Amino acid sequence: MLPNSSSSQLNISSYSQFFTNCFLLMEENNTSRERYLRSVLRELITYVIFLVVLCVLTYGTVSSSMYYYTRVMSQLFLETPVSKMEKTDFKTLSTMDDFWKFTEGPLLDGLYWDMWYNNKTIAENKSFIYYENLLLGVPRIRQLKVRNGSCSIPEDLKDEIKDCYDVYSVANEDTAPFGLRNGTAWTYTNEKDLNGSSHWGLLATYSGAGYYQDLSRTREVTAVQIASLKKNLWLDRGTRAAFIDFSVYNANINLFCVVRLLVEFPATGGLLTSWQFQPVKLIHYISTLDFFLAACEMVFCLFVLYYMVEEILEIHIHRLHYFRSLWNCLDILIILLSVVAIGISIYRTSTVDMLLKKLLEDQNSFPNFEPLAYWQIQFNNIAAVTVFFVWIKLFKFVNFNRTMSQLSTTMSRCVKDVIGFAIMFFIIFLAYAQLAYLVFGTQIDDFSTFQDCIFTQFRIILGDFNFTEVEEANRILGPIYFTTFVFFMFFILLVCTPLFSWGG
Repeated sequence: MLPNSSSSQLNISSYSQFFTNCFLLMEENNTSRERYLRSVLRELITYVIFLVVLCVLTYGTVSSSMYYYTRVMSQLFLETPVSKMEKTDFKTLSTMDDFWKFTEGPLLDGLYWDMWYNNKTIAENKSFIYYENLLLGVPRIRQLKVRNGSCSIPEDLKDEIKDCYDVYSVANEDTAPFGLRNGTAWTYTNEKDLNGSSHWGLLATYSGAGYYQDLSRTREVTAVQIASLKKNLWLDRGTRAAFIDFSVYNANINLFCVVRLLVEFPATGGLLTSWQFQPVKLIHYISTLDFFLAACEMVFCLFVLYYMVEEILEIHIHRLHYFRSLWNCLDILIILLSVVAIGISIYRTSTVDMLLKKLLEDQNSFPNFEPLAYWQIQFNNIAAVTVFFVWIKLFKFVNFNRTMSQLSTTMSRCVKDVIGFAIMFFIIFLAYAQLAYLVFGTQIDDFSTFQDCIFTQFRIILGDFNFTEVEEANRILGPIYFTTFVFFMFFILLVCTPLFSWGG
């Protein structure tokens, strides 16, 4: 019996040791899981603070006043008729004569508010648009021209056509003096000397060079300058673009508004108008809110530095395996966008100080705030994209919730099906876009470019479309295009999606 007893004790001891090891392992696993959860929770809290700081910064620099500022300025210069007898405004200009009517009428009236409504003169010889917005320095009018002979004339028509002006390009740009051949209005100035920058118009991208005339601080002198330009044919057949630039400042809301009115003269004749009203806050750290935002800026920079060091260490540890995670790539993208935004903000602040100093020294000069407006637009775009990606990254943390984890798993599993569906969809979609561009591109504005065709077809899918225009442009292919496009698009959307689901 003793051997059996000894064997039993050994078995009991073995089982006891086994359960003890299991218990220790479970305890160790629980401890590891608790550490992991604590680490994730700490990371989540830190990230939420970063998100809050970023949102405070981005939304703290935007207000409804910016919209109303843009609205009143655009109404004044874009919607005021050129005369009491005509309904033509800046948006509907069609000829060079209309352009001069605009400059001699609504432009002068809008820029120079030198009288109160009771006909009393405003003191200090300054223009306050709407009595609130100070006109900074003087406005500038600038044009770009192309050379005569920049395009070729067919041999059969050379006896009838002597002059030929091509569409605008830097290679075709005219740089020779013309007209009176004196002063900046009649002699070419390059982009570097003008401290200008290129501008993307409706028809082309225009350089920051050209022939320019700085206007005056008084209405009377400016009227004489414009009359002289008109009399001496400043705009001619070679003109391809005319810019009107000026800046105003409203001290009530501490906002600048950088205005650019662009008139493009296509080689076909006529003209096209576009505009840019960019409200920007260039003077910072005045109010209590400004100083609070300054503190948030410092905290944001510290967060960016913290995350930058953290990602560098992770890359050093994991090497190329680091980039296999989509969340890691998103972290890198957020950091890069944040660094670029900080750089633009520093450049903007330093540049505006120099511009204001120069303007105060010579108030009869043109303050070129247009580059600052450009960088402000880029800053707004980068900030918007950064906020978007920062919010998207929250999915990384909510995946610990069972429901959100199931949603994430479902989306990851259907990627192949979605790609297959997208390929089939866009093959048919782009085929119809090319058909529409070739058939209707010369007749309908919504199909005038291939890009417009793509967006128009998305509108057709949503039911926002004018079928009459298509039918009038081509009575045969118009109805066929519209009917078959709608049929195939809804066939793909309604039939192929269940097929993919059934196949999965």
